[in-house]
Amino acid sequence: MAPGTGGELLVGLVAKVHGLRGELAVDVRTDSPEERFAPGSVLVSRRTGRPDGTLTVESARPHSGRLLVRFVEVPDRTAAEEMRGARLLIGVESLAPAEDPEEFHAHQLEGLRAELADGEPLGTVREIVHGPGGDLLVVAREGRADLLVPFVREIVPTVDLDGGRVVLTPPEGLLDLDQN
Repeated sequence: MAPGTGGELLVGLVAKVHGLRGELAVDVRTDSPEERFAPGSVLVSRRTGRPDGTLTVESARPHSGRLLVRFVEVPDRTAAEEMRGARLLIGVESLAPAEDPEEFHAHQLEGLRAELADGEPLGTVREIVHGPGGDLLVVAREGRADLLVPFVREIVPTVDLDGGRVVLTPPEGLLDLDQN
């Protein structure tokens, strides 16, 4: 989710229609798909140029790296075709606090100041990218290219939510601060 989008988090993107019964192939953008796409879960659907809607999950099942999801409000293929490209969102207020103090929701990290252990500022955490090799912090720097920083304890030993910062201790060569 981009900062400032009204307290909502992106949990999925409708990629395409699957079959004739209105199933949608969804690219998952959450660490908890079994919770977010559980039958009965209600999501906000957002499509460019259209008013927001709500969708109630009827069923979901994994298929080729995506989820195939049926929504109560999408009864057939014709209705499903209208949903292509929809962003599926939940409200931040629906998130339970992380049980582990070492875990964070992406929205908690976005907007934090990124700095080195000696206090030298690097930029601001713009987003978290969930990749197959692990999570990356995208650190926006004024007038320079974004930094991609592996979000692991060895490199990001301190996340100070109250202080509004993350502290980085990158190994030599990871951050080439002289390049744009």
